[in-house]
Order: sequence, then C-alpha cells, then structure tokens
Amino acid sequence: MNKVRHFRSLLDINKKEFIRIIERSIELKKETAKGVINNSLSGKTMAMIFKKNSTRTRVAFETAMTTMGGHAIFLSSDSTQLSRGEELSDTAKVLSGMVDIIMVRTHDHNEVEELASNSTVPVINGLTEKFHPCQLLADMQTYYEEKGSIEGKKVAWIGDGCNMCNSYINAAKILDFNLNIATPSGFEPDQSTLNLANDNVELCDLPGKAVEDCDLVTTDVWSSMGDEGDAEKRKALFKGYQINKHLFEKSKNDSIFLHCLPAHRGEEVESDVIDGLRSKVWQQAHNRLYTSKALIEFLLKESKD
Repeated sequence: MNKVRHFRSLLDINKKEFIRIIERSIELKKETAKGVINNSLSGKTMAMIFKKNSTRTRVAFETAMTTMGGHAIFLSSDSTQLSRGEELSDTAKVLSGMVDIIMVRTHDHNEVEELASNSTVPVINGLTEKFHPCQLLADMQTYYEEKGSIEGKKVAWIGDGCNMCNSYINAAKILDFNLNIATPSGFEPDQSTLNLANDNVELCDLPGKAVEDCDLVTTDVWSSMGDEGDAEKRKALFKGYQINKHLFEKSKNDSIFLHCLPAHRGEEVESDVIDGLRSKVWQQAHNRLYTSKALIEFLLKESKD
C-alpha cells in the first residue's frame, strides 16, 4: 500500500502534480460539455464534515461524487457525535474504515492535521482559518483557461492576509509566479507561510504598487467567517484597499479579476470590477466542480495499491 495522500494545503502536491490536476480539471470540463459520462468514482463514498457553512465547497464536492458515479455523505458537526465531544482522532479512525475519502471544512487547521494523521483514507482540507487550497485549484484552472501558464506572471493580492492569501503564497512558490501582497498593517499573511516563499512574494506598502502591471488581481471579503464581530472596524481600516475601477486600471490591459466569493460589493470590490468584462468570478466558481473531481481522482489513484 502506498502512503495515503492527503490535501491539507497546496504544499501536499508538487508543481507537476498541481499542473496535472489543473489539466485534468480542464479535460473533465470539456467532457461534461460534450455530454460524456464519467463513472470513475463508481462505488466510492466521500464523508463531508462541515463545521463552517458552505455553498460552493459543499455543492462542488457533492456534485463531483454524484456525477462520477459515487456518493457523498453530508455530516454537520451538530448532527454527529462531534457535538457530544467525540475526539476527531476517533472520528477519523471510524470514518476511514467506512468511506473512501474525507473532506472537512472547519475553523482550526490543526483539526485537519489531526484527521489526516488518524485516517487511513485521503483527507481534503475544504477550508480552515489558515488555508483554502481547493479554491486555489479553481483559481489556477481559470487562469490557465484564460491566459495559459502562470509561471513568471505577476499576481496582486489586495486586502486581508487571510487563508486565501496564504494559499496564494503557496501557489506562487509551487507554480513559480510573482505575488504582490498589499494589506493594512496588522493584517499581513502568516509569517511561516511567507518564509517558505520569499523569492516569489513581495509585501507592498500601497495597493496601487501591488496591482501595477499585474496579470491577475484578486481579493476576498474583509471579514471572513468568525471575524464578523469587528466588521465595522475592518471597514474603516480596509477602506483604501477596495479594488475599484481606478485601482484595477493600474494592472495590465488584459489582466483578469478573481474573487473566491461570496463578495460584498461596495466593500472589497466595486460592482464595476466584479461585474466587468475582465472579471472571471463565475467561471472561477463553476471550476470548483471540475477541480473537485480531478482532486478526488488524483488522491484516490495516488493512495491505492
């Protein structure tokens, strides 16, 4: 038996594997458009543990399993024994003896690590406060579809140094693109994540400097799930970090805009940008389905005999 492959962050895959997943995602998308039926997950079951609410992640993984012949089980934390204090390690040992793959969406990244270390089947990080690697697969698929390889290109992250920003840092390291990050003071990304990608990342004092001559501009909400308590304070601090038409125009004329959604129009992004011709957010959101399919295939194949 090969070592079980988990997807706790993007650092669990290398450049060749990252590109392989993207290319497979694009292939699956084309097959779907042609009406090709793919049953490569026939007889496979995924357990989906949700401690945080979700739209795209749940629908993408559940649809991926269903349309490829498999089955997905939705497990909310308040409807399982986790709500009564069962240890995650025990949950992992039980579930991995019943299902073929586990996806978890939770607050604490350490919970993903604990599940993975106690599971005999692949564990996927569907989002934690530290990383959101599944979203980056869809972001990179979207870029490859629109512009080709991202190697050597310039990307701007504007706003909160959140889980998405941390995953963009990982992606920059793996796929070898240049990432400019502009955040308000005190909202910088995780330092240990930055330390692993020094050659690919630059922290910029001003959003305009970060966006200048970029091929891709992206952001996320200013208050992620769990940060709503200081939303008004954040609005004041982040006011100059809105991606509006004036800021976006500092990027290349053929640059694209991405946002992992949900978006708060009028806060982190202006409607003119997110609804503009160079915005690819709907394509990006739909690509979550295809990258989920490709990721599941990859992990199951790499973890089998």
